[in-house]
Amino acid sequence: MTDRPTLPSIDDITGHQRLRRTRRYEWSRALVRENQISVSDLIWPIFVIEGHDVTEPVSAMPGVERMSIDRAVEAARMAESLGVPAVAIFPNTPPNLRSEEGEESCNPDNLVCRATRAIREAGIEIGIMLDVALDPYTTHGHDGVLRPGGPVGAQTVVRGDQIVGNDATVEILIKQSLVQAEAGADILGPSDMMDGRIGAIRRALDAEGRQDVMIMSYAAKYASAFYGPFREAVGADAHLKGDKRGYQMDPANGNEALREIAKDIEEGADMVMVKPGMPYLDIIARASDTFNTPMFAYQVSGEYSMIHAAAANGWIDGESAMWESLTAFKRAGCDGILTYFASTVAQRLAG
Repeated sequence: MTDRPTLPSIDDITGHQRLRRTRRYEWSRALVRENQISVSDLIWPIFVIEGHDVTEPVSAMPGVERMSIDRAVEAARMAESLGVPAVAIFPNTPPNLRSEEGEESCNPDNLVCRATRAIREAGIEIGIMLDVALDPYTTHGHDGVLRPGGPVGAQTVVRGDQIVGNDATVEILIKQSLVQAEAGADILGPSDMMDGRIGAIRRALDAEGRQDVMIMSYAAKYASAFYGPFREAVGADAHLKGDKRGYQMDPANGNEALREIAKDIEEGADMVMVKPGMPYLDIIARASDTFNTPMFAYQVSGEYSMIHAAAANGWIDGESAMWESLTAFKRAGCDGILTYFASTVAQRLAG
């Protein structure tokens, strides 16, 4: 009978480095945890509608409601009490106020401007972020105005020979930004993906004495399939003609995102965002490693709805998936996250 070879011990293999030691207890896991979610990481997107004491459920987003301005004030007050730093307000503009050129976006009495003033007048100390783009205000559902310029059949064409005109859109975005700043917005979020709009908006704000208004650029916004529930929430789903691939980013591209982010920082963005979030964690990580600028992600409606749908079917633990997804943003390098889970997370953290 031959002797069996002497096998190396586990300590010989690991060199006495047993990484499971610190995972054994909850307290030891907490001691060495590299990334944690805090309430100060969160921006809560909310949707406003006309009316008084009114809420409407968004069917594709369980737990999310459109709310009249008085209800939005209550939501902002709750968020303030929980320590949420900011809310992002989006309008569901009535169809009769939508137009080809999106003029309602520049109306000082539009939904988001009135909601902003109402929160301010209520004395609620919370940051207010407003979206700078035309899609909630146009009859065609695009982020800008249509102009001739595309060959028939081209992917960039929206209708006939029309495409979204870059420079004509920027002129309107400047007016929209000034109206929102006048209403009391702290952060403007240009989400349109027009070239040059960050520099143009920054110059216009500064010229009007609005140097303190911040810009969070949707710097790398992809032409994503994950936006569907949001478009229902703002009422743009029934209006959208064509697609947005002519101005939003190709999901196949990564280096282009870094060029977009660099350009927006150079033009004066105070903070930059990658949208959507979870499918683009690699972009967030690359951008965080490259730029010394506050980095945000938008955990978009489709991401939120998928977690809820899978949880409703018993396929995943929705609560755990919520925390895991948000922690992934922090691990990738985010300073903050726009998420529809914000109020839930804040309540859990408050105990």
